[in-house]
Amino acid sequence: MKETRPVHGPVSSVIRGPDSKAPPMRKWTIPILLALAAIASVARGGAPDVTALAAKFRDVCAKKTADANAAYFAAMAAYDKADKAGNAAEAQKHFDAAQEAMTIAGKDGWLFFAGEVRHVASSRFWGADAARVNRGGSEKLADPLPAILDYNEQCDKLGIKLIFLPVPPKAFIYPDKLLDGVPLDAAGVPPRLDVFHQEFYKLLRDKGVTVLDLTDEFLAARAKKPDGEGSERMCCMQDTHWSGSACVLAARKVASLVKNADWPAKFSHQKYEADWQSVEISGDLWRNLPKAKQPPREKLPLRLVGVKGAAGLTPVAPDANSPVILMGDSHTLVFNLGQELHATGAGLLDQLVHEFGVCIELVGTRGSGARPVRINLYRKQKALPNYLSGKKLLIWCLTARELTESPWGDVPITRN
Repeated sequence: MKETRPVHGPVSSVIRGPDSKAPPMRKWTIPILLALAAIASVARGGAPDVTALAAKFRDVCAKKTADANAAYFAAMAAYDKADKAGNAAEAQKHFDAAQEAMTIAGKDGWLFFAGEVRHVASSRFWGADAARVNRGGSEKLADPLPAILDYNEQCDKLGIKLIFLPVPPKAFIYPDKLLDGVPLDAAGVPPRLDVFHQEFYKLLRDKGVTVLDLTDEFLAARAKKPDGEGSERMCCMQDTHWSGSACVLAARKVASLVKNADWPAKFSHQKYEADWQSVEISGDLWRNLPKAKQPPREKLPLRLVGVKGAAGLTPVAPDANSPVILMGDSHTLVFNLGQELHATGAGLLDQLVHEFGVCIELVGTRGSGARPVRINLYRKQKALPNYLSGKKLLIWCLTARELTESPWGDVPITRN
């Protein structure tokens, strides 16, 4: 029987626990004393013990990851057995179960990708810890720190400003949808539990990298009410990507980081039109669920950007001659590319066009935004010798989970 495996969602590899060398029960057990300390602090009306709560959250995420992994292996074993027996219907049923296993159901209809939850369960992921934590490849390519520092140094030598934009994991913005008892402040906002990410971003900044960490802004948005222009929801409930409103926020933040630079004034600008619309999407996590378990599809407000004509707004195409490059994973393509990425004219690229008033170059990929996309940029400039001429800004946008899920290593920008 010819094997056919449908692809409809983010499943691409088996998700392992945060430390496959450690005894499983030791790794999954919630530190009782730390958890009690955190709960007791909140009960007394004081500020939560974030260190203790973060440790508890990592343990819960590790357990959820292990459960998802076990379900995936069991389903794939049953799939292989049915496939070898020539039972196509039975094989399809088990393959669908494997897909479902990689979608972790949270509370109130929130869905989480098991790969992201595995990342959230990780501890320190750079330096001496990188090879133990990273699942993306060889030990030589495990550490994101030297790779990002090297790329920033290369950009600096070329006169290009690099902005490193890691998209915050949904689980850190909505931890209360995965873990009971997460304390919320008066505005309904949880504390930051990404203690290792904050440490990593500070290290990058101390070494000269401009890091745009939107976690605080994403958390603060939870306290806001819809105002007709966007939504407080910064993450899709049923998809692995950020929301259209998050793209708008990110573009505005990027623009604010370069507002005092002299180069924007040297380029001609155009005012592009924008129009908010409500769009129903079929999220990749939603598509992973069997039809019987699929809730109603979520609706998102999207800000469409383009040139206004008789037929409405026409999105602005990427421009290789732009002074600005947007480079990254599918977070640079969602709401821009259409098809299974939901819409056109409303992604990060489009919002940057609106904020800067110029066309933007795009080097995006559906795959990893860590190493492969840098290779794509290198190949592009190699094919076009004057490609980097006049380039002033490079926005490197990727999901933060790639810090532990993808290969890194140094990649040149230009030919030596």
